[in-house]
Amino acid sequence: MQKSVPVVDSNQIPLMPTKRFRADKWIKSGKATGFWKKGIFCVRLNVEPSARNYQPIACGIDPGSLLEGYTIASSFHQYLNIQAHAVDWVKKHVTTRREMRRNRRYRKAPCRQPRWNRLANKIRLAPSTKARWQWKLRIATWLSKIYPITVFVVEDIKATSRGGKWGKTFSPLQVGKDWFYSQLQKLAPVELLQGHETAELRNRNGLTKSKNKMAEVFSAHCVDSFTLAYSAVGGKPLPSNQNLLIVTPLRFHRRQLHRLEHAPGHIRSRYGGTISAGFKRGSIVHHPKWGLTYVGGEMLKPTKREPERKVISLHSIETGKRLTQSANPKDIKFKTYNTWRTKWAG
Repeated sequence: MQKSVPVVDSNQIPLMPTKRFRADKWIKSGKATGFWKKGIFCVRLNVEPSARNYQPIACGIDPGSLLEGYTIASSFHQYLNIQAHAVDWVKKHVTTRREMRRNRRYRKAPCRQPRWNRLANKIRLAPSTKARWQWKLRIATWLSKIYPITVFVVEDIKATSRGGKWGKTFSPLQVGKDWFYSQLQKLAPVELLQGHETAELRNRNGLTKSKNKMAEVFSAHCVDSFTLAYSAVGGKPLPSNQNLLIVTPLRFHRRQLHRLEHAPGHIRSRYGGTISAGFKRGSIVHHPKWGLTYVGGEMLKPTKREPERKVISLHSIETGKRLTQSANPKDIKFKTYNTWRTKWAG
């Protein structure tokens, strides 16, 4: 569970975190107001803080292909550990889109002519690479809004060539991480550590890394992110907080003209979109029966009085499991916008 509470002032400027019992005391006295920020409970001060003393706070980032770790720590406290799932589905979607576009051009149907390559001789990010590094930047931006981060420490991933056919300029990984570092620099100074440096420091502190990379445990990925943060701010070499906040990005299906395969009777229904009966998909809502959930897809369920009546599917915030497929939009109360789901582990 969450051991410390981030604090912001009335202008949303992050201050040093505080303990939970102190935050509850502030809320009861009216000195602060509690709110949720993407799965983390925070407090906003309603009065001017008595002091604005800051300690160096580091954010260690351990990138990965499927899972990645983030740790917020100072020399005295370890505030937060995050294990995030990477965005790994964009490449397959882009491939499917390209195949369907090429197939349409061979049909006896009107279609536009292929455009000339407007991106030739320009440095750009491939869609899958861009989605991966944008996801890391979104998490770093979210954390910098509630913690006064003074430095980001990232484990630098090496870009390997395939048989010497490309250099660093043409490696998607190299281009992606260079873009990420340039954007991350706008939030706070960035320090880079090589993989062997992280391993040496981790072994020197007596920490071990789990071989099961998909396990929801501290030793899977956050042990490295903690080591990265420790290298910048120092403090205790052993972690004092091994609780994990598991963050999973929601997978939105963009609007398509129709599904890739037609239904019986050669019916091609429309597919995708980001709005369900007026609610943005992924939004946190409250339902009288299911409680706090997030919005999924919509479905047409007409009645005699309402021939265009739509119902919404609701999903669990922790597991993503669909709870119902026929929630009435009139019974739903909107809480906040959301693009990922969270749960606590450890």
